[in-house]
Amino acid sequence: MDQEHTHMARSREVPASGYNGFLMLAVTLALTVVSGWGIPNGIWAAEAGGGAMMILASILGMVLALFAWAGFYMLQPNQGVVITLFGEYRGTDRTEGLRWVWPWMGKKKVNVRAHNVHSERIKINDKRGNPVDIACNVVWRVRDTAQAVFDVDDYKEFVNIQIEAGLRTVGARHPYDDFEENETTLRGHPEVVNSELQTEFNERLSVAGVVVDEASLTHLAYASEIAGAMLRRQQAEAVIAARAKLVAGAVSMVQMALEKLSADGIVELDDERRAAMVSNLMVVLCGEREVNPVVNAGSLY
Repeated sequence: MDQEHTHMARSREVPASGYNGFLMLAVTLALTVVSGWGIPNGIWAAEAGGGAMMILASILGMVLALFAWAGFYMLQPNQGVVITLFGEYRGTDRTEGLRWVWPWMGKKKVNVRAHNVHSERIKINDKRGNPVDIACNVVWRVRDTAQAVFDVDDYKEFVNIQIEAGLRTVGARHPYDDFEENETTLRGHPEVVNSELQTEFNERLSVAGVVVDEASLTHLAYASEIAGAMLRRQQAEAVIAARAKLVAGAVSMVQMALEKLSADGIVELDDERRAAMVSNLMVVLCGEREVNPVVNAGSLY
């Protein structure tokens, strides 16, 4: 089977040919008044031996007026009406105010304003397999009313389900935190993660004619069953990272001190005493407690 026929054909919004409701309101009111006046007058004329045609015309006018009243609808800013004719899509009317179409045409209002959705907290496994509680906030709106009405069953429910699915997908791509490999993390790179969320949501919701204007994480934490253990791990990794920087800085300072002593000719050290000085300086620079100096009043050798 051709691949093109295996995918559902997507609907596309087109403008509808609605009419000015105020003009039609004047016509309908006039028809109603004239028909309402003609029926009793036709009855009076019939009692005098005529007026049958007036009664018939007035009844027909009243039926047409009642039929015309069913074609009115009101549109507020950022609303649209999807118009169908016997199940066939005939366009979307986005013109504000009082509007009118033929009464036999179907009308379905669609709100195209921005919607704000705060997802519920869900539990996912991050890239390392650690359970994480996560939630997000999404701002979305309907861009194509035809797709929203005809290509999915319930576009609002579809949005909520796809938000949860997209959040799970993006959350599983990255670790919660990382001190070793300098990866993109959920906690340390919110701008990157939010951008990925928006892209993921837009890809998933494009079939429903929905566009996401903003997406951001609002809650991120380890699941309660491992929160204590992961906190201790974070503290240990932070200590290790700090120690590594401290040792690197201490080595650089020791090297600078030895080079300075040698260059200025302050003291000449053989390999054994150089090693002893390096050891002492490293203890001084890397120790957690204050150093108690010992004054040597004798010879260095």
